[in-house]
Amino acid sequence: MTEKKQPIRYRDAGVDIEKAETSLQRVKKAISETHNRFVLKNIGAFGGFFELPVEAYRNPVLVASTDGVGTKLKVATLMNRHHTVGQDLVNHCIDDIAVCGAEPLFFLDYFACGKLEEGMYEAIIQGFVEACKAAGLPLIGGETAEMPDLYAPGDYDLAGTIVGVVEKDQIIDGHTIREGDRLIGLASNGLHTNGYSLARKVLFQHYRPNDFVPEINNVLGEELLKIHLNYLPVIRELKQRIPPKGLAHITGGGLYKNTLRIMPEGLEPHFHFGSWPVPPIFTLIQKLGNVPEEDMRQTFNLGIGLVVVVAPEEETAVLELEKKFNLSFYRIGEVRKKS
Repeated sequence: MTEKKQPIRYRDAGVDIEKAETSLQRVKKAISETHNRFVLKNIGAFGGFFELPVEAYRNPVLVASTDGVGTKLKVATLMNRHHTVGQDLVNHCIDDIAVCGAEPLFFLDYFACGKLEEGMYEAIIQGFVEACKAAGLPLIGGETAEMPDLYAPGDYDLAGTIVGVVEKDQIIDGHTIREGDRLIGLASNGLHTNGYSLARKVLFQHYRPNDFVPEINNVLGEELLKIHLNYLPVIRELKQRIPPKGLAHITGGGLYKNTLRIMPEGLEPHFHFGSWPVPPIFTLIQKLGNVPEEDMRQTFNLGIGLVVVVAPEEETAVLELEKKFNLSFYRIGEVRKKS
């Protein structure tokens, strides 16, 4: 007589669909609060629907970007604090398209983990919601994937996709940049979302995440989890008052490589390192790890999250905008011919 086999359910393989659906139901109301009149509801289950506001544009061009948070997620896990990384992701994606002159239209998220932890998942989604609401950006869809054979318990990953729109003749791409134009830097508040593999390797050899570190006057984990700044309000003001020739979001690759991306052929940015205050967290990383200056400059933003390129006669007007925003502006260099 053949022995009857026990049924193996999806839950036995480590995936609990019911738990994911329960968690999603708990955050659905918060997600819906990000929606505006252009989000079309209840017309399909396999995609988010957004009505393009064509009446507001003469020649609209869509701008899209996808990004992640990287190993900053490891710090969030160590601190058991997950509501900030969702905000990091939204703000990073906003900045990436805002520097092209685009206004964000909508956002989608991707969350993957080994085992879905309800409180953690809901905190992450709440972070998405907080940042989207602050920016007036609808969160219109996403994906939650539970993959126990791919991620260790407690590990997860995030990715976000943003779509924005810009008038074709108002795209900011650096094509009018000339030799002698000025570089103005807007302060970051720390690492933002780049360089965490190096930062963790250095810092966690000496400190635990909950240690207070006198050199930075902060708990290490708190410092590393500072939320990536959203520069969209400043960029909007710049576009209205002093249309910038170019804008660079300073992410992986540092100041030079990111600003070089918007330079016309034959030109390059020249930075006066030392002309702005470098946040203590970067000084600490360099000292503890004996990190070469070149590695520091190519890995971290070193205190500058956004570079604005303007004509010399516009430099003072840009710097005066500092009074309107709780953000420091610095003269940090100029455009030169490539040497």
